[in-house]
Amino acid sequence: MNLAYSYPKSRFEPAVLVDLNSRAERERLSKSALTGFFKLAAAWQLRDEDARELLGGLGASSFYDWKKNPDRVLEVDRITRISYLLGIYKALHILYGDKLADEWVHLPNTNIIFGGRTPLAVMLGGGLLAMQTVRQLLDARRGGL
Repeated sequence: MNLAYSYPKSRFEPAVLVDLNSRAERERLSKSALTGFFKLAAAWQLRDEDARELLGGLGASSFYDWKKNPDRVLEVDRITRISYLLGIYKALHILYGDKLADEWVHLPNTNIIFGGRTPLAVMLGGGLLAMQTVRQLLDARRGGL
């Protein structure tokens, strides 16, 4: 007697997870991740110091070198940070018009997560976990929660 459960067939195909521990995957993603990040930083009008902090505390000389030549291999932490930030950017542009979407990170927010601070201040102070939280909040709003 087989008691195994099975789900009905559907057209849904889950995305294949990317193994960021694989150098080949990081090589494939790094240049486009950095290019996207610098476009996001311009759209959000980030100060260079803030952009460097969002990247995990990158030194000034490295930051400007990366900006000039984004063709490099990033570490897992930096790709993850950029992924969260690009997801936040995308969610904001789905939820709001372009002007508000790009200003949102600089606006004080009364949501309990932010406590009156700006989303940017929260992400700068809380690092990767704060970025993840902001991303989850915006994804939940996109889903109607």
